[in-house]
Amino acid sequence: MKLSKVSILLIGSALVFSSGAFARDANKGKLHLQDKTIVDGKSLNPGNYTVEWTGTGPTVQVTLLQGRQTVATFPAHVSEQPTPNHDDAYGSAPESDGSRRLTVIYISGTRTALALEQNQAGQQASMSDSK
Repeated sequence: MKLSKVSILLIGSALVFSSGAFARDANKGKLHLQDKTIVDGKSLNPGNYTVEWTGTGPTVQVTLLQGRQTVATFPAHVSEQPTPNHDDAYGSAPESDGSRRLTVIYISGTRTALALEQNQAGQQASMSDSK
């Protein structure tokens, strides 16, 4: 009897901790910038980045990492797209100096879009596929 209680406790603990690992991966994605892009006032070079976000509700805190180094942190609004995103992609808008400003990130395999809060004031974004 005592052994079965211990077994149930161990199995239950394993399920709880494994669900936490899955939840952590759910708030993560990839981003490949094709051009030099302004993010939260910082100029990021073209390349591969990891996108992670924390928070609940429509407003979250997004962190962009290159390797293990944080390169930008900014608030964003999470929205659900009508269909799943087939690829990791992003939207950007032109600046007066010719540079591009990140406006939205689309996470592959999900219906998630992360719209940068500073850029939501009715500005038109052009979508760039980041394969």
